[in-house]
Amino acid sequence: MTIDNDRPWLASYAPGVPTILDVPDGSLVDIIEESAREFPEAVALEFFGATVTYRELADRIDRAAAGLVGLGVKRGEPVAIVLPNCPEHIVAFYAILRVGAIVVEHNPLYTPRELRHQFEDHGARVAIAWDKVVASIQEFPRDVAVEHVVSVDITHGMPFVKRTALRLPVPALRRTRATLTTPVRGTVPWSRLLGRARIGDDVAHPGADDIAVIQYTSGTTGTPKGAVLTHRNLGANAAQSRAWVPTIRRGDGCVVYAVLPMFHAYGLTLCLTFAMSMGARLVLFPKFEPDLVLAVMKKRPPTFLPAVPPIADRLMRAADDEGISLAGVEVAISGAMPLDEAIVRPWEERSGGFLVEGYGLSECSPVLMANPVADNRKAGTVGLPLPGTDVRIVDAEDPATERAIGEEGELLVRGPQVFSGYWRKPDESAAVFVDGWFRTGDIATLDSDGFVRIVDRIKELIITGGFNVAPSEVEEALRGLAGVADAAVVGLPSAHSGEDVVAAVVLEPGADFSPESARTVLRGSLTPYKVPRRIVVVDELPKSLIGKVQRRLVRDSLVAGE
Repeated sequence: MTIDNDRPWLASYAPGVPTILDVPDGSLVDIIEESAREFPEAVALEFFGATVTYRELADRIDRAAAGLVGLGVKRGEPVAIVLPNCPEHIVAFYAILRVGAIVVEHNPLYTPRELRHQFEDHGARVAIAWDKVVASIQEFPRDVAVEHVVSVDITHGMPFVKRTALRLPVPALRRTRATLTTPVRGTVPWSRLLGRARIGDDVAHPGADDIAVIQYTSGTTGTPKGAVLTHRNLGANAAQSRAWVPTIRRGDGCVVYAVLPMFHAYGLTLCLTFAMSMGARLVLFPKFEPDLVLAVMKKRPPTFLPAVPPIADRLMRAADDEGISLAGVEVAISGAMPLDEAIVRPWEERSGGFLVEGYGLSECSPVLMANPVADNRKAGTVGLPLPGTDVRIVDAEDPATERAIGEEGELLVRGPQVFSGYWRKPDESAAVFVDGWFRTGDIATLDSDGFVRIVDRIKELIITGGFNVAPSEVEEALRGLAGVADAAVVGLPSAHSGEDVVAAVVLEPGADFSPESARTVLRGSLTPYKVPRRIVVVDELPKSLIGKVQRRLVRDSLVAGE
């Protein structure tokens, strides 16, 4: 094998991983159609024990696509999904793509304010939403009103016995049902969307360069915006992910656990596209609960487990407490935050498989690199660029100046999974590219074996529990509180979530302020993971000569005060 000296990472690839990637030239719709042809009777989805085969999944997708056409959905228009992990999420995702429309994923736990901001930006006329959050969409003002809301009762995807049990007049069961579903009016029930005939061949498939997904991200500037990902971008990333784990066979031998939310770019690729392209059994969990996951693991462990460090740690501890084996988990990949070697060693001892760290960004579909699934993996690094991915380390102030091996600089990337820009934001799009290379905003080093180590972030995003938090958004909410004159929000190291959101506030003279009361108020406008874990009152905030709050100094001061 000939290795390119400009790409030292190729020599460190695990056996069986190709150095050249064959990028799919079709659409994401092909993924389902190919798996349905190859594995028609294999289980595609499992949800609380209820299963759906690939043949049944393809049929539901075609029926839902016909229903969307009946609602007037046109090629190239955004359609919103506001769902937790459930079978309807996968069907909705591929049905939208089948008609040539664009999927826009949303966190169903967002507050009405947060949802409205994104709907104002993309302008979707149709939304497919969990019935628990439909009211938030129906209350949008007229200028962002959604014409059709398809409501989903996720309990319908459960086995008949479980659905029946939830309707029994038992207080505990009623409380459980109330957390899963809420009756709504004025919507199109999901069952009605699937009631039409299958979509016809006259509706053309999308092309590889058509837009597939708008994935909202805080980006590199802290302002939420929609990363535009094409079918080629996402299809390439699924192919890169398959290439990275050549030991996992397609079909019945592959079981993937969807413990990550599929509205997140990480969960979207490794569950919605990679798993389906593998013909895998995708086991769906609406949220991560160790006991629920372990109950399934006793019967059928995952061969591939996408996770974040806190999930791996909690699952391992719970398995120890319950005496349940992790054997059979061939590959677990961890992302979104640094992976502590103190988790890796015991995990691999218990599972007999690998737990490796990876790295990605929403703008890159999202996976850019990962440690090899082999003994040469390097703890503390985010691994090697995936096949077809190139990286450069450059001077952050002068991207034309390359950094030498081992020197720190800004990480630039390019590859078939890298997006071309943000939705309707040409200036912001142009700002993150230099000569065709995407500026990640991360400071990194590249060693002689091709391994990348993330050192710091130019951008000041906070990553907590695998989710990005823009400090400016939380600061705006804090400044809206009575008695708060100014605020700065930073991330402080956390052993459990990567970083904790912590705020420093300056009060108006004579203000009566309670941090705990403030946190209670903030929960009405911010998703729980964005609400500061601590609010510290300070006399003043350090500012630059032009009056900009210097968050790094705020962070240093808070760390020193702990």
